[in-house]
Order: sequence, then structure tokens, then C-alpha cells
Amino acid sequence: MPEYEFVDVYVPRGVSRKEATRLLTDHAEYGHWELDRLTLHRDGSRRVRLRRRIIRQLRATW
Repeated sequence: MPEYEFVDVYVPRGVSRKEATRLLTDHAEYGHWELDRLTLHRDGSRRVRLRRRIIRQLRATW
């Protein structure tokens, strides 16, 4: 079963959809994050949870 690490990003209500898209695209492209959950609040703010897979390397034994 894969293991993931998570990060929460808060996007205030004054940020446009285009700017929020650019912010999340940058996280995805450069940090290898993917969208896990997006919550849109009544005041227009957004809480975004991003995740990325943890890859564990096994030691080589000789």
C-alpha cells in the first residue's frame, strides 16, 4: 500500500481562480504534488490538500 505525505494550502478569498490555478500548477510541477481534496468555503476562500507519494528505497546488501 503506498504511503503519502500531505500539505494543506490555504487560498484566501481575494485570490482569483486563475491565480489559484497557477499556484497549484506550480506545486504540482515542481514539487510533484497532486490534488487530494479541495474545500470551498462560503466566504470564497479555499482550503486545498495536496499529496505526494513517499518512495522508500531499500538498502542493497552485498
